[in-house]
Amino acid sequence: MAVRVLRTEKLDLRVSSSAKRRLEAAASVSHRSVSAFVLESALARADEALADRRVFQLSKAKWNEFLTALDAPTRPLTRMQHLLTEPGFFDAPPAPSSKANR
Repeated sequence: MAVRVLRTEKLDLRVSSSAKRRLEAAASVSHRSVSAFVLESALARADEALADRRVFQLSKAKWNEFLTALDAPTRPLTRMQHLLTEPGFFDAPPAPSSKANR
């Protein structure tokens, strides 16, 4: 069940009539109100913009464990090696067409 958050702040936004029509159309096909659509879209974009600026705090022990993992030699990944060396879909020769055999 979704948790309801009390909305106490207001954000006003001026847009052109064409921008408003686009937002209304997008909200409509998403089965959301314009406010819900704009809020969800803006928050998703905010998360993307802030993703590389997040702070990750580790204890000294966890930080050392993390550094040890980074410095550890790689382990062989047989399935990954197979994936990277087998021919891809577009590398295969074209299948003979039935018209060419007539």
